[in-house]
Amino acid sequence: MLADPSARVGPAAEAARTAARAQHTQLVDQARAVFERDVAQLAAESDVVEPALPPAYARWDNPVWQRYEVPERAAMAVRLGDLSLPDSPRLRIPMLVRLPLQRGLWIDSGRPRSGPAQALAGTDEPRRLAAATATAVAARLLAAHPADGLTLHVIDPAGSAADALASLLDTGALQEPPAAGAAGTARVLERLTQRVDLVQMAVRSRATDALPPGFDLAEQLLIVHDFPHGFDDRGVNQLRYLADEGPSVGVHLMMIADREDARAYGPVLDPLWRALLRLTPVPQDHLADPWVGHAWTYEPPLPPSGSQVLPEVLRQVAAARQAQGR
Repeated sequence: MLADPSARVGPAAEAARTAARAQHTQLVDQARAVFERDVAQLAAESDVVEPALPPAYARWDNPVWQRYEVPERAAMAVRLGDLSLPDSPRLRIPMLVRLPLQRGLWIDSGRPRSGPAQALAGTDEPRRLAAATATAVAARLLAAHPADGLTLHVIDPAGSAADALASLLDTGALQEPPAAGAAGTARVLERLTQRVDLVQMAVRSRATDALPPGFDLAEQLLIVHDFPHGFDDRGVNQLRYLADEGPSVGVHLMMIADREDARAYGPVLDPLWRALLRLTPVPQDHLADPWVGHAWTYEPPLPPSGSQVLPEVLRQVAAARQAQGR
């Protein structure tokens, strides 16, 4: 019919179009019905599975955290939040990331420019939520490792994340106060880059047993708050080095940053942003799924308001360390 222009008008053509539209509507309705059926089935299965998850895979409101004990070995993965679809809010898929981390994390503290969270633009709430999210993620990572499995370091040049980080420091889960100022930032970066160099040389030489006495064999997690504040060019290069080379030798990075704050560096930092998994402290549909073509809405792993589960877990982690003389 399309090949013959004269057949594109008239009663027969209109009838063909009407039939095609009806068939299209029928197929869309069938697909929607199948989709809703499958989503309902997945949600029902999730309701059954969720209460039975171990701590590393469970939400903070899961009762399993009330029975938490520091594990003897690291978990295979850790839950870093939930994923959902805008048209199916009941279905929440745990976002599990394999351990040890294969890439660093970037908690985006930038102001939302679209979606429901846009109401937060022009306020400091995104930065506060980003620091709180980083603390919650760090707590989950510590809880998923044995007492000697993960050592935490924090760089907070201006001390602006003191409130959010207080639970890490007050419970003893963070063994040293956050590094402040340019000197503190440089000191921590130098120590960790030297560690990466040393372990890489030991691995290449197959001489890991020759590491210095007292060498901390635990995985290392560096939290950097408010990047690039407090960083000079050398510090930026060291951070890029840690992001690229650190994960292979157990040094991991979590940055809390607004990309706009670092725009003066231009494309120099593009490889750094690409190397990190971007997470957002406010629900946002930014995680693309190449398998099904959806943009999943990410929800950060924040504990329920008023809950004491996070500091209680951190106190148990710190107590287990002290029992081991760490």
